[in-house]
Amino acid sequence: MPAMDRARAVKAALTQATAVAVLSVALAIALPHSFFDDYGWIAGPAAWALCALVTARVLKLPAGWTLLGAAIAGLPSLVGVVLGAHWLGAAIAIGVFAVWCGFSRTTGGSSRSGTSGTPSSWPGRVPGPEAPGGR
Repeated sequence: MPAMDRARAVKAALTQATAVAVLSVALAIALPHSFFDDYGWIAGPAAWALCALVTARVLKLPAGWTLLGAAIAGLPSLVGVVLGAHWLGAAIAIGVFAVWCGFSRTTGGSSRSGTSGTPSSWPGRVPGPEAPGGR
């Protein structure tokens, strides 16, 4: 199993938290509270999925895999919702989602950050013997 890319996990948490906060404020300004009483059960997960797609785009993660991670991360957040602590549930979901993204591969196939396409824990090219006589 590949190691978790902690930098990617932190970036995922920050990106998802920012996207959720911005969208939440925008929706709170644009829509009446009664909308969330009636349609929050669908608006919340849809907004969460939209924010996960933003995170996938920013971090260059596969959209489908990232949406699956968002759905899985949303399940433990239901505990916070049931307890009446909606933002606690969101914080839990962001943490679980960040870990999922930390273990995910980028769309280029790399499981670690970098431009080479190979995990950073792999050794680089081994230098060969020097040519006799030099230059």
